[in-house]
Amino acid sequence: MIPIYAAIIAVVAAVLIAVFVSSKTAVAKKTARDAETVGTAESRARVILDEALKTAETKKREALLEAKEENLRIKNEQEREYRERRSELQKYEKRILSKEESVDRKADSLERRENDLVAKETEIKKREKKVDEMYAQEVKELERISGMTSEQAKDYLLKSVEDEVKIDTAKLYKELEAQARADAAKKARDIVVTAIQKCAVDHVAESTISVVQLPSDEMKGRIIGREGRNIRALETLTGVDLIIDDTPEAVVLSSFDPIRREVARISLEKLIVDGRIHPARIEETVNKAQKEVDNMIREEGENAALEVGVHGIHPELIKLLGRMKFRFSYGQNALKHSIEVAELAGLLAGEMGLDVRLAKRAGLLHDIGKSIDHEVEGSHIQIGSELCRKYKESPVVINAVESHHGDVEPESLIACLVQAADAISAARPGARRETLETYINRLTQLEEITNSFKGVEKSYAVQAGREVRIMVVPEVISDADMVILARDVAKRIEDEMEYPGQIKVNVIRESRVTDYAK
Repeated sequence: MIPIYAAIIAVVAAVLIAVFVSSKTAVAKKTARDAETVGTAESRARVILDEALKTAETKKREALLEAKEENLRIKNEQEREYRERRSELQKYEKRILSKEESVDRKADSLERRENDLVAKETEIKKREKKVDEMYAQEVKELERISGMTSEQAKDYLLKSVEDEVKIDTAKLYKELEAQARADAAKKARDIVVTAIQKCAVDHVAESTISVVQLPSDEMKGRIIGREGRNIRALETLTGVDLIIDDTPEAVVLSSFDPIRREVARISLEKLIVDGRIHPARIEETVNKAQKEVDNMIREEGENAALEVGVHGIHPELIKLLGRMKFRFSYGQNALKHSIEVAELAGLLAGEMGLDVRLAKRAGLLHDIGKSIDHEVEGSHIQIGSELCRKYKESPVVINAVESHHGDVEPESLIACLVQAADAISAARPGARRETLETYINRLTQLEEITNSFKGVEKSYAVQAGREVRIMVVPEVISDADMVILARDVAKRIEDEMEYPGQIKVNVIRESRVTDYAK
């Protein structure tokens, strides 16, 4: 319809245009005064009008043709969609019919099975009734033959079986107990040996003093200061005794508190490097060294927890762990000992199928009380258990701390493992060495014994006291006398000294000939 309206509008427009053009032409010709006659203008207007009508007719036919084609295309598309929908509906109808047939078949099958089950159930009930009747007849017959009722026979049978089972159970219990004891002892040895083999740690030695090397002996005077004001300021701020003696280019720091000694050592080294040594500078340096040591303590605690693989420990406990780096027990570093106990406890727990992380946590914290036992009254066990309670550790960890020296009964296997790991770490060879004083005394005594013999020029204790080298005067001691001297020295060492292992006595005699070329 739209193309028809467009054609009509085009015809009207063409007519109006033609009229307008004709009027304009007439006016123009009249104005020009040389235009043609009125008849000629009308004839030209008719010609133009005829052409416009023809054009309009042509447009109309074209519009009608396009409208027909559009109608035909729309009709074809509708027919195609109709055919497609009809085909889909036919497919759905076939599927529904197929499903209905399948459901009907299943319903028939279920109905048949239900009928079969009903028949079987009826048959089973009949057989059960028959079996019950036969059982009742058999019971009556047995009671008649035995002269006992069923209850009496049951009691008699249970009593006889119970006596036999008790005897067999007692024998089996004894056998299992003996076997379990043997297997447990063997298994325990295997677990401990395996854990010790897997755990390898460094030996550590006790350090009771700190030595600070000086660039020259002139620095000793600067450290002492005018009238001793510098050394007094340093000792007052750090709480450490500075020993300045005849030892060349060295100052000895002595204190019962290893943390104070570390602060003093760092402060003195910084002052020596800086060169400006006076009370104000000493106070500033000590404060910086204190902060540095605090950071070092925290980092050591974090590294220990990270090395063992224990997480979630309270920050204050981490700091206390770091303080144990400066704590020693019989020459064994407390922090290294705790790490070793944690590793051993974790390995033992892994062998026994227990919680490895909890065992490591208990082993790492078992000696936490040693970090402040010189500041707080009480044993390190009491202090450690109070710290663990304060910072919300688990009851298993607290009990392991309390029981690792046998003061409290262990309440879990992990507490027993921590106790065993602590004993292994402390008792293994090389774990706890002699104190420095004992070590020096033994070396001094060894040299005094060798120097007391006639003909000995000088002697040296070497290799940590495992060997003594004796230099003799060749004019006094002959080659034959060397053998006797070595034997006498060894015999006297055996009688007067106590030492681990053996000591090698090495006697050296040399002859020197000197001459001068003139």
